[in-house]
Amino acid sequence: MQLSGMLWGSKVLKFVDFPSAEVLGPHATDEQIRDLINRWGTILIKPIFKGAVGKKGKAGLIGKASDLQTAIVEKERLYFAQHLHGTTAVKAEGVTFEGMVPAEHEVYVSISDSTRFRAPTVTLSHRGGVAIEEVPRDQVVAVPFDALTGLKGFVVSNVLNQLAAPKEIISPLVQNVPKLWDLFHSFGMTTLELNPVRIMPTPDGRAIPVACDFKCAFDNDDPNWKRLGLPSDRGSGELSDFEREVNQLRTYQGQSDVFVTNDRGTVTAMTFGGGANALVTELLGEAGTISSDFGGNPPYQKMFDIARIVYGYWLRQSNVLLIIGGKANNTDIYETFRAMADALRHHFRTRGPTPFYVVVGRGGPNLIRGMGALKDTLDALRVPYRMFGYDSSMSGVVNFAKSIDEWMAHQGGRASIAREMGIKLPA
Repeated sequence: MQLSGMLWGSKVLKFVDFPSAEVLGPHATDEQIRDLINRWGTILIKPIFKGAVGKKGKAGLIGKASDLQTAIVEKERLYFAQHLHGTTAVKAEGVTFEGMVPAEHEVYVSISDSTRFRAPTVTLSHRGGVAIEEVPRDQVVAVPFDALTGLKGFVVSNVLNQLAAPKEIISPLVQNVPKLWDLFHSFGMTTLELNPVRIMPTPDGRAIPVACDFKCAFDNDDPNWKRLGLPSDRGSGELSDFEREVNQLRTYQGQSDVFVTNDRGTVTAMTFGGGANALVTELLGEAGTISSDFGGNPPYQKMFDIARIVYGYWLRQSNVLLIIGGKANNTDIYETFRAMADALRHHFRTRGPTPFYVVVGRGGPNLIRGMGALKDTLDALRVPYRMFGYDSSMSGVVNFAKSIDEWMAHQGGRASIAREMGIKLPA
Protein backbone atom coordinates (compact mmCIF):
# COMPACT_ATOMS: atom_id res chain seq x y z
CA MET A 1 0.00 0.00 0.00
CA GLN A 2 1.34 3.41 -1.00
CA LEU A 3 0.17 6.88 -0.04
CA SER A 4 1.00 10.24 -1.56
CA GLY A 5 -0.14 13.84 -1.26
CA MET A 6 -1.04 16.06 1.63
CA LEU A 7 -4.75 15.24 1.83
CA TRP A 8 -3.95 12.10 3.79
CA GLY A 9 -0.34 13.00 4.54
CA SER A 10 -1.37 15.88 6.78
CA LYS A 11 -3.64 13.54 8.76
CA VAL A 12 -0.85 10.99 9.16
CA LEU A 13 1.69 13.60 10.26
CA LYS A 14 -0.68 14.83 13.00
CA PHE A 15 -0.03 11.57 14.84
CA VAL A 16 3.46 12.84 15.69
CA ASP A 17 2.75 16.61 15.63
CA PHE A 18 4.90 17.26 12.58
CA PRO A 19 3.78 20.59 11.06
CA SER A 20 2.17 20.31 7.62
CA ALA A 21 0.61 22.58 5.03
CA GLU A 22 -3.06 23.42 5.49
CA VAL A 23 -5.08 21.45 2.96
CA LEU A 24 -8.69 21.24 1.77
CA GLY A 25 -10.13 18.26 -0.07
CA PRO A 26 -11.99 18.05 -3.39
CA HIS A 27 -15.34 18.92 -1.80
CA ALA A 28 -14.21 22.25 -0.36
CA THR A 29 -16.76 25.05 -0.79
CA ASP A 30 -16.03 28.35 -2.51
CA GLU A 31 -16.14 30.06 0.88
CA GLN A 32 -13.56 27.67 2.33
CA ILE A 33 -11.27 28.16 -0.66
CA ARG A 34 -11.61 31.95 -0.44
CA ASP A 35 -10.81 31.84 3.28
CA LEU A 36 -7.70 29.71 2.58
CA ILE A 37 -6.54 32.27 -0.01
CA ASN A 38 -7.14 35.16 2.40
CA ARG A 39 -4.97 33.52 5.06
CA TRP A 40 -2.12 32.27 2.84
CA GLY A 41 -2.17 34.72 -0.06
CA THR A 42 -1.53 31.98 -2.62
CA ILE A 43 -2.76 28.40 -2.81
CA LEU A 44 -1.65 25.36 -4.80
CA ILE A 45 -4.15 23.14 -6.59
CA LYS A 46 -2.96 19.53 -6.98
CA PRO A 47 -4.69 16.50 -8.54
CA ILE A 48 -5.29 13.46 -6.32
CA PHE A 49 -3.85 10.21 -7.65
CA LYS A 50 -3.98 6.84 -5.95
CA GLY A 51 -0.54 5.52 -5.09
CA ALA A 52 2.80 7.34 -5.01
CA VAL A 53 2.67 9.12 -8.37
CA GLY A 54 5.58 11.49 -9.04
CA LYS A 55 6.68 14.15 -11.54
CA LYS A 56 3.35 16.02 -11.34
CA GLY A 57 5.02 19.42 -11.27
CA LYS A 58 7.15 18.72 -14.34
CA ALA A 59 4.01 17.59 -16.17
CA GLY A 60 2.29 20.93 -15.45
CA LEU A 61 -0.20 19.32 -13.10
CA ILE A 62 0.15 21.73 -10.19
CA GLY A 63 -1.91 24.91 -10.38
CA LYS A 64 -1.44 28.15 -8.47
CA ALA A 65 -4.04 30.77 -7.58
CA SER A 66 -4.28 33.99 -5.61
CA ASP A 67 -7.99 34.53 -6.17
CA LEU A 68 -11.10 32.36 -6.15
CA GLN A 69 -11.82 32.64 -9.88
CA THR A 70 -8.36 31.33 -10.82
CA ALA A 71 -8.67 28.56 -8.24
CA ILE A 72 -11.95 27.37 -9.78
CA VAL A 73 -10.44 27.40 -13.28
CA GLU A 74 -7.48 25.30 -12.05
CA LYS A 75 -9.86 22.96 -10.26
CA GLU A 76 -11.74 22.33 -13.51
CA ARG A 77 -8.46 21.76 -15.39
CA LEU A 78 -7.03 19.27 -12.92
CA TYR A 79 -10.02 17.51 -11.34
CA PHE A 80 -9.89 14.56 -13.77
CA ALA A 81 -6.38 15.17 -15.13
CA GLN A 82 -4.54 12.26 -16.72
CA HIS A 83 -0.86 11.68 -16.07
CA LEU A 84 1.67 9.29 -17.64
CA HIS A 85 3.96 8.15 -14.82
CA GLY A 86 6.69 6.04 -16.40
CA THR A 87 4.62 3.80 -18.62
CA THR A 88 1.56 3.81 -16.36
CA ALA A 89 -1.36 6.10 -17.20
CA VAL A 90 -3.31 7.30 -14.16
CA LYS A 91 -6.36 9.50 -13.77
CA ALA A 92 -7.00 12.00 -10.99
CA GLU A 93 -9.87 11.61 -8.54
CA GLY A 94 -10.33 15.25 -7.59
CA VAL A 95 -7.97 17.95 -6.34
CA THR A 96 -6.61 19.40 -3.12
CA PHE A 97 -6.23 23.07 -2.23
CA GLU A 98 -3.12 23.77 -0.16
CA GLY A 99 -1.92 26.97 1.44
CA MET A 100 1.42 27.98 -0.07
CA VAL A 101 3.92 28.13 2.79
CA PRO A 102 6.32 31.11 2.56
CA ALA A 103 9.94 30.03 2.89
CA GLU A 104 13.49 30.75 1.78
CA HIS A 105 14.72 27.19 2.29
CA GLU A 106 13.38 23.81 1.16
CA VAL A 107 14.58 20.49 2.56
CA TYR A 108 14.33 16.84 1.45
CA VAL A 109 14.02 14.18 4.16
CA SER A 110 13.29 10.45 3.96
CA ILE A 111 13.55 7.36 6.15
CA SER A 112 13.87 3.86 4.71
CA ASP A 113 15.35 0.45 5.45
CA SER A 114 18.76 0.23 3.77
CA THR A 115 20.19 -3.03 2.45
CA ARG A 116 23.55 -1.28 2.10
CA PHE A 117 23.77 -0.45 5.81
CA ARG A 118 21.36 -3.16 6.99
CA ALA A 119 19.76 -0.55 9.22
CA PRO A 120 17.12 2.18 9.06
CA THR A 121 18.59 5.18 7.26
CA VAL A 122 17.73 8.86 7.20
CA THR A 123 18.48 10.80 4.02
CA LEU A 124 18.66 14.58 4.10
CA SER A 125 19.38 17.40 1.68
CA HIS A 126 18.97 21.14 2.07
CA ARG A 127 18.25 21.22 -1.67
CA GLY A 128 14.70 19.91 -1.50
CA GLY A 129 11.78 20.83 -3.72
CA VAL A 130 13.13 19.10 -6.85
CA ALA A 131 13.65 15.51 -7.89
CA ILE A 132 16.26 14.25 -5.45
CA GLU A 133 18.05 12.31 -8.20
CA GLU A 134 18.89 15.64 -9.86
CA VAL A 135 20.61 17.05 -6.77
CA PRO A 136 24.44 16.71 -6.77
CA ARG A 137 25.49 13.68 -4.73
CA ASP A 138 27.65 15.73 -2.38
CA GLN A 139 24.51 17.61 -1.30
CA VAL A 140 22.56 14.50 -0.30
CA VAL A 141 23.67 12.51 2.76
CA ALA A 142 22.28 9.15 3.90
CA VAL A 143 23.18 8.03 7.43
CA PRO A 144 22.13 4.77 9.17
CA PHE A 145 21.04 4.76 12.81
CA ASP A 146 20.27 2.19 15.48
CA ALA A 147 16.65 1.01 15.37
CA LEU A 148 16.73 0.27 19.11
CA THR A 149 17.61 3.81 20.15
CA GLY A 150 15.80 5.48 17.25
CA LEU A 151 16.58 8.58 15.25
CA LYS A 152 18.15 11.12 17.60
CA GLY A 153 18.52 14.85 17.12
CA PHE A 154 22.31 14.68 17.07
CA VAL A 155 22.17 12.42 13.98
CA VAL A 156 20.13 15.07 12.14
CA SER A 157 22.43 17.82 13.38
CA ASN A 158 25.56 15.99 12.22
CA VAL A 159 24.11 15.44 8.74
CA LEU A 160 23.09 19.07 8.34
CA ASN A 161 26.50 20.28 9.50
CA GLN A 162 28.14 17.88 7.05
CA LEU A 163 26.00 19.44 4.30
CA ALA A 164 26.99 22.94 5.46
CA ALA A 165 23.27 23.71 5.65
CA PRO A 166 22.20 27.26 6.62
CA LYS A 167 22.40 27.67 10.40
CA GLU A 168 18.85 28.95 10.74
CA ILE A 169 17.31 25.67 9.50
CA ILE A 170 19.32 23.30 11.70
CA SER A 171 17.55 23.77 15.03
CA PRO A 172 13.97 23.47 13.66
CA LEU A 173 14.89 20.28 11.80
CA VAL A 174 16.74 18.78 14.78
CA GLN A 175 13.60 19.31 16.87
CA ASN A 176 11.14 17.86 14.37
CA VAL A 177 12.74 15.30 12.02
CA PRO A 178 13.19 12.66 14.79
CA LYS A 179 9.38 12.63 15.11
CA LEU A 180 9.25 10.93 11.71
CA TRP A 181 10.97 7.84 13.09
CA ASP A 182 8.11 7.42 15.59
CA LEU A 183 5.69 7.52 12.66
CA PHE A 184 7.80 5.19 10.51
CA HIS A 185 8.32 2.36 12.95
CA SER A 186 5.04 2.60 14.87
CA PHE A 187 2.76 2.20 11.86
CA GLY A 188 4.50 -0.40 9.70
CA MET A 189 6.05 1.86 7.06
CA THR A 190 8.77 0.73 4.69
CA THR A 191 9.55 4.19 3.28
CA LEU A 192 8.63 7.73 4.27
CA GLU A 193 9.51 10.81 2.23
CA LEU A 194 8.78 14.53 2.66
CA ASN A 195 9.80 16.73 -0.26
CA PRO A 196 9.77 19.58 0.22
CA VAL A 197 9.82 20.53 3.85
CA ARG A 198 9.60 24.34 3.66
CA ILE A 199 11.22 26.26 6.51
CA MET A 200 8.63 28.90 7.35
CA PRO A 201 9.71 32.00 9.33
CA THR A 202 7.48 33.12 12.20
CA PRO A 203 6.77 36.69 13.41
CA ASP A 204 8.88 36.12 16.54
CA GLY A 205 11.99 35.35 14.48
CA ARG A 206 11.90 31.57 14.81
CA ALA A 207 11.37 29.05 12.02
CA ILE A 208 9.05 26.05 11.58
CA PRO A 209 9.63 23.12 9.18
CA VAL A 210 6.36 22.52 7.31
CA ALA A 211 5.77 19.37 5.23
CA CYS A 212 4.42 20.35 1.80
CA ASP A 213 4.40 16.97 0.07
CA PHE A 214 4.19 13.46 1.45
CA LYS A 215 4.88 9.92 0.23
CA CYS A 216 5.04 6.66 2.11
CA ALA A 217 4.66 2.93 1.64
CA PHE A 218 3.37 0.40 4.14
CA ASP A 219 4.13 -3.25 4.76
CA ASN A 220 0.70 -4.75 4.07
CA ASP A 221 1.55 -7.73 6.27
CA ASP A 222 2.11 -5.43 9.26
CA PRO A 223 -1.33 -4.60 10.73
CA ASN A 224 -0.08 -1.48 12.52
CA TRP A 225 -0.96 0.76 9.55
CA LYS A 226 -4.63 0.11 10.27
CA ARG A 227 -4.35 2.21 13.43
CA LEU A 228 -3.99 5.30 11.23
CA GLY A 229 -7.64 5.05 10.25
CA LEU A 230 -6.98 5.17 6.50
CA PRO A 231 -9.49 3.71 4.03
CA SER A 232 -8.45 0.19 3.11
CA ASP A 233 -8.30 1.03 -0.61
CA ARG A 234 -6.29 4.24 -0.17
CA GLY A 235 -3.28 4.21 -2.45
CA SER A 236 -4.05 0.88 -4.01
CA GLY A 237 -5.29 2.13 -7.37
CA GLU A 238 -6.79 -0.32 -9.82
CA LEU A 239 -4.93 -3.60 -9.50
CA SER A 240 -3.80 -5.42 -12.60
CA ASP A 241 -4.70 -9.10 -13.04
CA PHE A 242 -1.12 -9.99 -12.10
CA GLU A 243 -1.16 -7.91 -8.89
CA ARG A 244 -4.57 -9.28 -7.91
CA GLU A 245 -3.46 -12.87 -8.47
CA VAL A 246 -0.32 -12.51 -6.36
CA ASN A 247 -2.18 -10.61 -3.62
CA GLN A 248 -4.46 -13.62 -3.15
CA LEU A 249 -1.42 -15.48 -1.80
CA ARG A 250 -1.04 -13.21 1.23
CA THR A 251 -0.55 -15.19 4.42
CA TYR A 252 0.95 -14.59 7.84
CA GLN A 253 4.28 -16.00 6.57
CA GLY A 254 6.26 -14.40 3.78
CA GLN A 255 5.77 -11.24 1.75
CA SER A 256 3.88 -11.13 -1.54
CA ASP A 257 4.00 -7.47 -2.49
CA VAL A 258 4.06 -6.66 -6.20
CA PHE A 259 3.46 -3.62 -8.37
CA VAL A 260 3.67 -3.44 -12.16
CA THR A 261 6.17 -0.72 -13.09
CA ASN A 262 6.35 -1.27 -16.86
CA ASP A 263 4.25 -3.84 -18.67
CA ARG A 264 6.72 -3.61 -21.57
CA GLY A 265 9.86 -4.08 -19.48
CA THR A 266 12.54 -6.66 -20.23
CA VAL A 267 14.02 -7.40 -16.78
CA THR A 268 11.82 -9.23 -14.27
CA ALA A 269 13.18 -8.91 -10.74
CA MET A 270 12.10 -11.30 -8.00
CA THR A 271 13.30 -9.30 -5.03
CA PHE A 272 13.58 -10.26 -1.36
CA GLY A 273 13.39 -7.41 1.15
CA GLY A 274 11.77 -3.97 1.18
CA GLY A 275 15.07 -2.06 1.08
CA ALA A 276 16.34 -4.26 -1.75
CA ASN A 277 13.09 -3.67 -3.61
CA ALA A 278 13.50 0.12 -3.43
CA LEU A 279 17.10 -0.03 -4.71
CA VAL A 280 16.41 -2.56 -7.47
CA THR A 281 13.31 -0.76 -8.73
CA GLU A 282 15.15 2.55 -8.89
CA LEU A 283 18.23 1.13 -10.65
CA LEU A 284 16.26 -0.87 -13.22
CA GLY A 285 14.02 2.08 -14.12
CA GLU A 286 11.88 1.41 -17.17
CA ALA A 287 13.73 -1.82 -17.94
CA GLY A 288 12.01 -3.50 -14.99
CA THR A 289 8.61 -5.14 -15.34
CA ILE A 290 7.62 -5.31 -11.67
CA SER A 291 8.54 -4.02 -8.23
CA SER A 292 8.41 -6.88 -5.74
CA ASP A 293 9.18 -8.04 -2.21
CA PHE A 294 8.98 -11.78 -1.51
CA GLY A 295 10.99 -11.85 1.72
CA GLY A 296 9.92 -12.99 5.18
CA ASN A 297 10.79 -16.69 4.78
CA PRO A 298 7.93 -17.85 2.52
CA PRO A 299 7.24 -21.61 2.64
CA TYR A 300 7.92 -23.79 -0.40
CA GLN A 301 4.35 -23.94 -1.75
CA LYS A 302 3.78 -20.19 -1.50
CA MET A 303 7.08 -19.44 -3.23
CA PHE A 304 6.29 -22.00 -5.94
CA ASP A 305 2.90 -20.39 -6.59
CA ILE A 306 4.38 -16.88 -6.66
CA ALA A 307 7.13 -17.91 -9.08
CA ARG A 308 4.63 -19.77 -11.29
CA ILE A 309 2.49 -16.63 -11.57
CA VAL A 310 5.47 -14.33 -12.20
CA TYR A 311 6.85 -16.60 -14.92
CA GLY A 312 3.46 -16.94 -16.56
CA TYR A 313 2.97 -13.19 -16.88
CA TRP A 314 6.50 -11.93 -17.57
CA LEU A 315 9.04 -14.57 -18.60
CA ARG A 316 8.26 -14.67 -22.32
CA GLN A 317 8.93 -10.95 -22.78
CA SER A 318 11.91 -10.82 -20.40
CA ASN A 319 15.56 -10.88 -21.41
CA VAL A 320 16.68 -11.29 -17.80
CA LEU A 321 15.19 -13.00 -14.75
CA LEU A 322 16.84 -11.29 -11.77
CA ILE A 323 16.66 -13.06 -8.39
CA ILE A 324 18.07 -10.70 -5.80
CA GLY A 325 18.03 -9.72 -2.14
CA GLY A 326 20.25 -8.81 0.77
CA LYS A 327 21.85 -11.28 3.16
CA ALA A 328 18.82 -12.94 4.75
CA ASN A 329 18.54 -13.55 8.47
CA ASN A 330 15.62 -15.98 8.55
CA THR A 331 14.69 -16.79 4.93
CA ASP A 332 15.71 -20.31 3.92
CA ILE A 333 17.48 -19.77 0.59
CA TYR A 334 17.30 -23.46 -0.29
CA GLU A 335 13.52 -23.61 0.09
CA THR A 336 12.89 -20.42 -1.92
CA PHE A 337 15.37 -21.31 -4.69
CA ARG A 338 14.09 -24.90 -4.91
CA ALA A 339 10.54 -23.57 -5.27
CA MET A 340 11.55 -21.11 -8.00
CA ALA A 341 13.49 -23.83 -9.81
CA ASP A 342 10.55 -26.26 -9.69
CA ALA A 343 8.20 -23.54 -10.90
CA LEU A 344 10.55 -22.94 -13.83
CA ARG A 345 10.42 -26.62 -14.79
CA HIS A 346 6.62 -26.44 -14.57
CA HIS A 347 6.59 -23.34 -16.79
CA PHE A 348 8.71 -25.00 -19.47
CA ARG A 349 6.49 -28.11 -19.41
CA THR A 350 3.21 -26.21 -19.66
CA ARG A 351 4.13 -23.18 -21.77
CA GLY A 352 7.28 -24.20 -23.55
CA PRO A 353 10.86 -22.84 -23.36
CA THR A 354 11.82 -19.24 -24.00
CA PRO A 355 15.28 -17.62 -24.29
CA PHE A 356 16.34 -15.61 -21.24
CA TYR A 357 19.29 -15.18 -18.87
CA VAL A 358 19.20 -15.66 -15.09
CA VAL A 359 21.16 -13.37 -12.75
CA VAL A 360 21.22 -14.22 -9.03
CA GLY A 361 22.48 -12.11 -6.13
CA ARG A 362 21.69 -13.45 -2.66
CA GLY A 363 23.01 -14.34 0.77
CA GLY A 364 21.66 -16.14 3.81
CA PRO A 365 20.94 -19.57 5.33
CA ASN A 366 21.52 -22.57 3.01
CA LEU A 367 22.79 -20.31 0.23
CA ILE A 368 25.16 -22.82 -1.41
CA ARG A 369 22.63 -25.62 -1.26
CA GLY A 370 19.98 -23.31 -2.74
CA MET A 371 22.23 -22.10 -5.53
CA GLY A 372 23.09 -25.72 -6.29
CA ALA A 373 19.43 -26.67 -6.64
CA LEU A 374 18.79 -23.72 -8.95
CA LYS A 375 21.96 -24.44 -10.95
CA ASP A 376 20.92 -28.05 -11.58
CA THR A 377 17.57 -26.94 -12.98
CA LEU A 378 19.05 -24.18 -15.16
CA ASP A 379 21.66 -26.60 -16.54
CA ALA A 380 18.97 -29.16 -17.32
CA LEU A 381 16.87 -26.53 -19.11
CA ARG A 382 19.98 -25.07 -20.84
CA VAL A 383 19.27 -21.59 -19.46
CA PRO A 384 22.43 -19.44 -19.04
CA TYR A 385 23.06 -17.83 -15.66
CA ARG A 386 25.47 -15.93 -13.41
CA MET A 387 25.33 -16.16 -9.62
CA PHE A 388 26.71 -13.69 -7.07
CA GLY A 389 27.10 -14.33 -3.32
CA TYR A 390 26.50 -12.21 -0.23
CA ASP A 391 29.86 -10.42 -0.62
CA SER A 392 28.80 -8.83 -3.93
CA SER A 393 27.44 -5.31 -4.20
CA MET A 394 23.71 -5.36 -4.86
CA SER A 395 23.96 -2.36 -7.18
CA GLY A 396 26.76 -4.14 -9.05
CA VAL A 397 24.56 -7.21 -9.55
CA VAL A 398 21.70 -5.05 -10.88
CA ASN A 399 24.05 -3.22 -13.24
CA PHE A 400 25.33 -6.58 -14.50
CA ALA A 401 21.73 -7.63 -15.18
CA LYS A 402 21.18 -4.40 -17.12
CA SER A 403 24.28 -5.10 -19.23
CA ILE A 404 22.95 -8.57 -20.03
CA ASP A 405 19.59 -7.02 -20.96
CA GLU A 406 21.41 -4.68 -23.36
CA TRP A 407 23.35 -7.59 -24.88
CA MET A 408 20.18 -9.63 -25.27
CA ALA A 409 18.22 -6.81 -26.87
CA HIS A 410 20.76 -5.12 -29.13
CA GLN A 411 23.80 -7.34 -29.57
CA GLY A 412 22.31 -10.66 -30.63
CA GLY A 413 22.22 -12.24 -27.21
CA ARG A 414 18.62 -13.40 -27.35
CA ALA A 415 19.10 -15.08 -30.73
CA SER A 416 22.32 -16.70 -29.51
CA ILE A 417 20.64 -18.16 -26.41
CA ALA A 418 17.68 -19.32 -28.50
CA ARG A 419 20.05 -21.30 -30.74
CA GLU A 420 21.75 -22.90 -27.73
CA MET A 421 18.34 -23.87 -26.31
CA GLY A 422 17.06 -25.15 -29.65
CA ILE A 423 14.32 -22.52 -29.84
CA LYS A 424 13.22 -21.10 -33.18
CA LEU A 425 12.43 -17.40 -32.82
CA PRO A 426 9.77 -15.77 -35.04
CA ALA A 427 11.23 -13.90 -38.02
